[in-house]
Amino acid sequence: MKCEDLEEVRENIDRIDNEIIRLITERGGYVVQASAFKKNEDGVRDSKRVEAVIARVRDKAEKYGASPDMVEAVYREMISRFINIEMEEFKK
Repeated sequence: MKCEDLEEVRENIDRIDNEIIRLITERGGYVVQASAFKKNEDGVRDSKRVEAVIARVRDKAEKYGASPDMVEAVYREMISRFINIEMEEFKK
């Protein structure tokens, strides 16, 4: 979508940010649920699963025309933070 002015660009960015935050919140809810199914801390960290997710999002980034390196960096940070949350839940 081509915008007519900077205000329209910003409105669209804000709209997308709202959706991203909503989806991150939804993803976080599933992360917390996942901790109940894991048997140990290694299951929470599950590096094989992390790398599978990274490979998948890099492929999707290429498909959609985004920078795979940028998407990977965002996901690695997000996953790291979610693992910390999941670990806290697991220890409860």
